[in-house]
Amino acid sequence: MGRERIELDPQRAPLVISGRVMNEFCAHARETQPEECCGLITGNDNQPYRTVYRCRNEMTTLHRQDAERYPRDGKKAFYMNPTDYLKAMDEAGQHGESVNAIYHSHVGAGSYFSEMDQEYAEQETFPFPDVAHIVIAVFDGQVNQLGVFERKEAGEPFQGRPLVAEPA
Repeated sequence: MGRERIELDPQRAPLVISGRVMNEFCAHARETQPEECCGLITGNDNQPYRTVYRCRNEMTTLHRQDAERYPRDGKKAFYMNPTDYLKAMDEAGQHGESVNAIYHSHVGAGSYFSEMDQEYAEQETFPFPDVAHIVIAVFDGQVNQLGVFERKEAGEPFQGRPLVAEPA
């Protein structure tokens, strides 16, 4: 049996993060369309979602090199550039931070955790198995929905909930 995409559960309490951080990754999503953006969010125990690190989406390049293995391009999928995320991890570590979330956008689609997103997050070589996944829905150049997909415990299925900015 195949897995199904995970929708946001509006009954769950939203995750509240800094408006500055949210503005940074939303700007990235608007700037990269029509392709998906991707990146990392790092922080510490006091502020888990503190610093945004943009990463390049390599999916179009991979698709052009091997369309059979990578049937989707950057308009429908993302593949985070390893050099970018390793550099981000190193810099975050120098500031006493660790990776707490990955973000990516869906262009012309809602904020859900797709079957492909889940497969990417659960592959053996994935460097961030326990982080939250933020999905930014972009329609006609505007962000219209934000969601976060998390596990309560390692190995459990992901659950979605809304993402909002803290009040100013």
